Amino acid sequence: MIAGAAAGDLPGAAGAEKLHNSEKSFLHPSSLKTLPPVSHPQPMPRTALDWGPTAEQTGGRAQRAATPPLAFAMTLLTSLPPEILHSIFQWLCPEDLLLLPHVCRLFYRYVRGNWRLCRDVYLRTLDTPEDKGLDWEAELHDLLKLKSICRRETAADKEHELDFVSRTVDRLLKHASSQGRTIDNSHTHCASRNADFLAELFVDQSNREAFLQRSFLFERVRNEHHQPPIRGRGQLHESEYQLSAKLHCLYGKPILNLGRLRSTRTYPFAVSKVYDLRQYTDLTKWGPFMDDTTGRVDWEKVEAILIVLGYNITMRRVSKLFSDVWDTPFSGSWPKSYMPSPKAEVTPLDGSDPYGVTGTWYRVSIPRASTAARAGQTLTRHQIVCFLDYNDFFNYNFPVGGDVPADSPRPALNVGEATRLILMRNYVTAVEPPGPDDGQALPVVHFRGVSRSLDDSWDNNASSGLRGFTSKGTVRLTKEGQVRWTTISIFHGEERWRSEGIQIGGVRSARGVVGTWFDKDFDRHGPAGPTAFWKASDTAGTADTIHDLLTNDFLLTYSTVAYMDDSDPEAEMDYEDEDDDEELDEDMDAEPVSNELPGLLLDAQLEVADIVQQAEQTEQA
Repeated sequence: MIAGAAAGDLPGAAGAEKLHNSEKSFLHPSSLKTLPPVSHPQPMPRTALDWGPTAEQTGGRAQRAATPPLAFAMTLLTSLPPEILHSIFQWLCPEDLLLLPHVCRLFYRYVRGNWRLCRDVYLRTLDTPEDKGLDWEAELHDLLKLKSICRRETAADKEHELDFVSRTVDRLLKHASSQGRTIDNSHTHCASRNADFLAELFVDQSNREAFLQRSFLFERVRNEHHQPPIRGRGQLHESEYQLSAKLHCLYGKPILNLGRLRSTRTYPFAVSKVYDLRQYTDLTKWGPFMDDTTGRVDWEKVEAILIVLGYNITMRRVSKLFSDVWDTPFSGSWPKSYMPSPKAEVTPLDGSDPYGVTGTWYRVSIPRASTAARAGQTLTRHQIVCFLDYNDFFNYNFPVGGDVPADSPRPALNVGEATRLILMRNYVTAVEPPGPDDGQALPVVHFRGVSRSLDDSWDNNASSGLRGFTSKGTVRLTKEGQVRWTTISIFHGEERWRSEGIQIGGVRSARGVVGTWFDKDFDRHGPAGPTAFWKASDTAGTADTIHDLLTNDFLLTYSTVAYMDDSDPEAEMDYEDEDDDEELDEDMDAEPVSNELPGLLLDAQLEVADIVQQAEQTEQA
């Protein structure tokens, strides 16, 4: 950059084109547009580096000199004060900055250990982290190593780097920060240069194959496709499974297929893990935790839950309504990635809540009509949970004729599910210090709330008296530093269902909470299943909250999907051409429900208001 500019200002500007490639490798072409040219001091003393004949040699006639060598330009550059060098080099990209020490000894001494220069180059590329004491030079080295690994041609060339890639991606997300705006497809997900950088890396299919598809679930899919016998898990691969599954969870967009064939779908194998009652033990807290005494998150369980929920949301074609959560890589998968809405006032309890509990949340639910429901009983009790037909669930976990070995997974299962969407409005009731089994960095927050299933507005089987329910719960840190949510659903004053989940991305992440639900008495015979919820608004109102969330466009689209017959939704999928699904989305006829929108919207507003009033009366009593 400066060498080129200097050569251009000196006699014989064409000499700049003759710069040796190894000498100009530390220069970034884009920087030429942003930095002013360097002029030479006048008069210029003649030195041994001078070029061309003297005036005496040309008979007193001035003659334009030949092209100057690079050494002269470098002499000018190296003679600049450190402050000027900093102002120049801070515009280099990370790749060029780390090549700069190879140019000459002076640049080597200037760059090595220059944390201010490394910091400024880092901050021109990525987000500003909260931790100001980073080893900026090491961060740049790891950043470039990550890019170099991901540029390798095939998955086989880079899959052995899983440990480094996992640690670096995790660190980049922890260091992410908001750019002061939301992403294009969301009102709640903050934009982040770190997240954009990672999303761009994993556009490459070989990177997803090498690092996101290495858990035991994907191993089973590959084994099934080639039809070898399924064996138990190997302890040597346990850490690798967990690292890859966590990366997949942070990636956020569930990988539903390894190819274009039905036999390579991930969903049936995810179902076999999520609905396996052997996964629900005291040590796992019946949630997405390891079956040991560490309290660590079982990322393979979280991965399976995301695949099950993502598959059902995709089958109902509502993934586009929540594309920021379910279809945007790395969106919201970092702390404080939720963009808060302006508040008129903050209560003392809300002010002491570090998790951002108060507000309105979306909760996805995947109920399946049980035998009793098909006989004429209501479906309402199923719409707060995610589960299979109980006959399928029981037969799967307690098969006739013997069970599978304890160290082997249950067979893949595909019996179909249905999707429901629930609105939850939570508010903080108490904040207390953490207990001995909790992470000590943040307090424990207690909350209560009310919920309402959107689908009940047009569900003929739903009972209007049971469309809403109340809930309570806690949020706390685990010893590992993960955010753990516990919720309990209450019907007519009686606790009935419980859920355990972890918040992907950390405190106040926009990605939300993923976990499992189960009987509040921990019934060994079930039922149990997956659940997830994510924040939609900080608004604490009731009717206004529902009115804001249930816009005509949203309700029209969602209700149209709800009316469609989904008895065999996968039959409409063409595994050879993804464009067909997009055309079906565009061609859906929404007219049958458009005239009912005012009534549905008013019904939603009034019923939530009634639920809130009933909850307040219960608390006063």
